[in-house]
Amino acid sequence: MASESFYQAEEATYTVAQGGAVFLRKLGFGFLGAVNMCMLLIVLMVFAATVGFVLVQLWVEEPVFVRQTLYFDYTDVHPTAIFVSEGNDQRKQIGRIPVGHTFLLSLVLLMPDSDFNRGIGVFQVTAEVISTNGDVISRSSHPCILRFRSSPIRLMQTVFLGIPILLGLSSETQQLTIQILKHKELCNLRTSFIRITLIPRAGTSSIPQLYKAEVFMKSQLPWMKQVIRNWKWTFYVWTSMYIYVMLIMILFCCFKPLVLPTSGALAGPIVRDFPVETVRERRSKGREDREMSEELRRWQRSRGKRKAITFCGVSPPDASNISFRREDRSGVTKESIGDS
Repeated sequence: MASESFYQAEEATYTVAQGGAVFLRKLGFGFLGAVNMCMLLIVLMVFAATVGFVLVQLWVEEPVFVRQTLYFDYTDVHPTAIFVSEGNDQRKQIGRIPVGHTFLLSLVLLMPDSDFNRGIGVFQVTAEVISTNGDVISRSSHPCILRFRSSPIRLMQTVFLGIPILLGLSSETQQLTIQILKHKELCNLRTSFIRITLIPRAGTSSIPQLYKAEVFMKSQLPWMKQVIRNWKWTFYVWTSMYIYVMLIMILFCCFKPLVLPTSGALAGPIVRDFPVETVRERRSKGREDREMSEELRRWQRSRGKRKAITFCGVSPPDASNISFRREDRSGVTKESIGDS
């Protein structure tokens, strides 16, 4: 009984140790698997967001904005300046306005507030859209004039702004902003350039003096493209989510053994049951030895009794067979022991 209790305690100790080791190893491999899966999902999310952003950026059109300085040729009777749309995005190399866009052209004139310009009064600014074959597609003309300021106002302005003007912090100028043209780009009539002309009023030949002339062009998208542009961040999110789901499906369908390896593939032969099996074998062997010893003792007692009976003159009983069993790991065998 003591030996059996010892074997049971030893088996329980090995079982508890084995269970603890298996639990810790499984916990460690589970944590590593969770970290690996999180990193993989984050990488897929970043990749899907990048691809979705690029695809939507290629699909969504942006309005064209151009700012350019004009130089009028004052050698002509009517000074002209040529504006060629080159675009503000050098990466895309926009050479012209996209088809379907409606562009607005504004002219900014910085003029000296001189007696000469005030004496000219009204003058005309003309803008002409020239096609690639040299034809005039559209033409627009607007009158311009400096804002009127009376002599007392100009005197007071000179008194209060005299020092800033002397220091170069201010100047006696007026800026005129004129929206001179609105045109929709067509596929069969593409714009080559825009010609802007300064024309004096009838009966005079005086052209206004200019410090600087700039032109601003901003295009308007068609209605559908404008709606898409207004909702582009929604398209960014949904396109990225769609790509992300597709990547996860492809990954789990085609590369599942790599993404979700089994516990055996991760841990390999982690723990073998050799210690517990050894304890069981020892216990079985001890039980067999005890049974064998008990059978031998019985046989020896019965043999001693027969010998005593023989010495006393009593005929021995018929030869009887005493059998005992011995169990091993391969099976059960019987041994018969007869009279000697």
